[in-house]
Amino acid sequence: MRHLVVYVMFHSDQHASPTGTSVLDENDHRARVDAWMERATKEAPPERLFDAFESAFGAMWRRARVTLGDVTLTAILDRVLYTAAERFPSLSSLEMDATGLRTDKFRQGAGGLQRDQLGEGIRFILVEFLTVLGNLTAELLTPALHAELAKVAKGAVRGEEAKS
Repeated sequence: MRHLVVYVMFHSDQHASPTGTSVLDENDHRARVDAWMERATKEAPPERLFDAFESAFGAMWRRARVTLGDVTLTAILDRVLYTAAERFPSLSSLEMDATGLRTDKFRQGAGGLQRDQLGEGIRFILVEFLTVLGNLTAELLTPALHAELAKVAKGAVRGEEAKS
């Protein structure tokens, strides 16, 4: 029964754009990710920007894992990373495993990456991850995932204030 519910929700086309994503929800996800980037990573060098991304993605992964489990999340992340690598080839060395995102290889080769390029790629991954999860769960997880993103942003800002 659970698989049937997931299948129906994943293949639902209510409010869908031609790419299969909900236009309204994707815009909301983009606004939340933009707010996170503004708050947590404003003018940060590429390495700090990527550290913040790892924290944000990890927090959302852990929250979604409680509901969806490893198999479902791994399939979603596989799709997100594949799509991201097509649009942002510099992100193709990002990998995944049952614990989430693996960034070792990416960090080794990311030395020459410009902050703007990295920022756009990170924004795409986070928005795509939120959009796919939202579509799959009929947006049931969206408030919790947005809350995790906001918590990580607040923590990053407090951490920066403590360093100052």
